[in-house]
Amino acid sequence: MIRRLFTPWRLKYLVNPEERAVCIFCRAAEADEDRAVWVLYRGQHAFVMLNIYPYSSGHVMIAPYHHWASPTDAPREVLHEMADLTRDTLSILHRVYRPDGFNTGMNIGRAAGAGFADHFHLHIVPRWEGDTNFMTTIGETRLIPESIEKTYERLRPLFDSLKPVNASNGRID
Repeated sequence: MIRRLFTPWRLKYLVNPEERAVCIFCRAAEADEDRAVWVLYRGQHAFVMLNIYPYSSGHVMIAPYHHWASPTDAPREVLHEMADLTRDTLSILHRVYRPDGFNTGMNIGRAAGAGFADHFHLHIVPRWEGDTNFMTTIGETRLIPESIEKTYERLRPLFDSLKPVNASNGRID
């Protein structure tokens, strides 16, 4: 018997194909309202946002404001800030979700699986022992126990407490 999982939040991508053509990272970088685009934190050169199609609760992405296809195109200060944000994000996610581990990485280029190949970004995915099951393997379905709204509500206050990066030394003050 076929089971149906209703995902009404994805309808806008089906009925509005132009929406899919817009770079989600550029749209988030330019947005006036962080919650509307799920941005958790804005740094000087990069920002942290929720993935709206997460592999697990707390799946976030770190992206530069500028539209570069590869980290090889970005200046060092951008990459340094992204590294600092990775450290801080791992700490926050560990505090909130207590995962057993994390997957972090970039898919650079369409052949590598990048959904938005022209704007590089880093994924951070919390993982738990036994978090993969038959639904993903056989049913091609992911079970996410928390809504994106709840994830945002839980994480945003911790990102708000981050102090800005000091440009002179690259450390959190």
